[in-house]
Amino acid sequence: MMEPKEIAGLIKDRYPTEVKDITEFRGQVSVVIKKDRLKEIMKYLFSTPELYFDYLEDLCGVDYAGKKDNRFEVVYHLYSMRHRHMIRIKAEVPEDDCNIDSVTDIWAGANWHERECFDMFGIRFNGHPDLRRILMPEDWEGYPLRKDYPLKADLGEMEWKGYKETIEIAERNKIYEIR
Repeated sequence: MMEPKEIAGLIKDRYPTEVKDITEFRGQVSVVIKKDRLKEIMKYLFSTPELYFDYLEDLCGVDYAGKKDNRFEVVYHLYSMRHRHMIRIKAEVPEDDCNIDSVTDIWAGANWHERECFDMFGIRFNGHPDLRRILMPEDWEGYPLRKDYPLKADLGEMEWKGYKETIEIAERNKIYEIR
């Protein structure tokens, strides 16, 4: 088992211009990278025998809205079942170029995580096999986990198109309720 700092060092040695920062907080190490060579870095982490990150634990988005130069990050939590070590990779995604390469061809389990990140933050995953909403209705406008998404709105202006239809169906279904 390698320590996370050692793994971060290997990534930095192999991709010195792509690694922007390495941080540690409460024993967890994060490697912040530029998004351009994400796929290459992830394939390296997956296919290198001494690393062999065969399990994508989680993938999520973060919106820094005005706190960083690049507004978004996509965060990958990787684990090696064989070696029992882990690392966190953070790829920066600018608001004006809000896309990043999909890793579904490396870890099939990334499929739904990438769809959720797209649905909630609007980050597009290049090469994703089926990039569409997963939590919100297809005709939903906006991305609910963005910091600029309104917390409260005038429903007349921002009402979901399917809202009235859904209420009508729910009312009709009350007839069939078991009491």
